[in-house]
Amino acid sequence: MTRADHGTEVTVTVPATSANLGPGFDALGLALSLRDEVRVRVEGLSAPAVTVHVDGEGADSVPRDGSHLVVRSVYSVYDSMGLDRPALSLWCTNRIPHGRGLGSSAAAAVAGVLAGRALAGAESDQDAELAAATAMEGHPDNAAAALLGGLTVAWRDETGPHAVRVQPAASLHAVLLVPPTQLATSTARGLLPPTVPHADASHAAGRAALLVEALSRQPDLLLPATEDRLHQQYRAAAMPATARLVEALRAAGVAAVVSGAGPSVLALSERADIAEVDELAGPDWQVLHLDVSAEGARLSRPAEPSG
Repeated sequence: MTRADHGTEVTVTVPATSANLGPGFDALGLALSLRDEVRVRVEGLSAPAVTVHVDGEGADSVPRDGSHLVVRSVYSVYDSMGLDRPALSLWCTNRIPHGRGLGSSAAAAVAGVLAGRALAGAESDQDAELAAATAMEGHPDNAAAALLGGLTVAWRDETGPHAVRVQPAASLHAVLLVPPTQLATSTARGLLPPTVPHADASHAAGRAALLVEALSRQPDLLLPATEDRLHQQYRAAAMPATARLVEALRAAGVAAVVSGAGPSVLALSERADIAEVDELAGPDWQVLHLDVSAEGARLSRPAEPSG
């Protein structure tokens, strides 16, 4: 068992993500230009175990002790390496809305894993980072996009989770419509049936394949490519306002989908300003015009003092 060095510090920034993107259930993810920032410092083994400071989203609700997801993710790395858990100080600047289908938990897991590996002296390893973040998060779709940036395709096999990054079209623009209400991912997943009709499964496979082409090279295909029959209809009862808005936007020709497990809505387009989105959303939705983030999670260390 090895002790961590006192005073070691890293900062990680992680993008918001939208998973599924319609038919790409549990596989496709897109990184967006809204980032959380996490600073983690090792305080040695004699200091109080954990100190957590939070500004922004979730400041009044997230835990301030060792149960915080970033802390748990850091410690999971130390445990996997057989190292003693050090005392930690954690500062979080949260910009990603919580419980809205925008990958806030994946961002926390990725931040904690990257910070933990850096503080524990492990070298960068994308496969190991994705596996560790997925173990904390439960699914690789958001974690892959948060880690790699851009558009990602994630899958699992007997060796664990894997992902590849696809370069999104430079003209791709995203609009997030965020409601005031939250929805737990576990609640949304609980509404899914154990089986779906073969025709719907076939439809999803074809549209998901088309969606990769639409997002990367032919955005003019976004509307048909984002059509979903696999999961959104089953979850509509838990978020009726979301279902109505998606239907209204798609009727207006906007490629709109439920973002992740919801209840936020993601609209995708080549246009930098989608007037229909703002008009159809109404006053109850926060409208965020965002770029696709080409860059995933970033880790930095404090600058060395000069001289």
